[in-house]
Amino acid sequence: MDRLIKAWQNSVRAFQRLSVSEKAFQQELALLAVAVPVAWFLSTTWRGYWLLVGVLLLLIMVEVLNTGIEAACDAVSREFDIDIQLAKDCGSLAVLISVMIAMIVWGLAVVEAATGVPL
Repeated sequence: MDRLIKAWQNSVRAFQRLSVSEKAFQQELALLAVAVPVAWFLSTTWRGYWLLVGVLLLLIMVEVLNTGIEAACDAVSREFDIDIQLAKDCGSLAVLISVMIAMIVWGLAVVEAATGVPL
């Protein structure tokens, strides 16, 4: 049980730090706050609702991992290194891919809601 408590404390500390210092994280939290009620009206099933919310949680999760990669790289060296650049670029690509997935899922939901035709 002690490990779970410490893990929870570590997670809360990370959330607080990212909420204060990371603009991308702040923007994604704001997007989630707006999207949760919008998804309620946009979706016709619980499955659809949780898909819309879940894809944004996935985006936030990837952003958190990307921030962790960047922090670890910066802790190793602030000087240019091709391998560190690759690690940071890969993290950025992962965020971009998750943004594209979220856009596709939300785009399909909007089209489905507007047309009434299930996709």
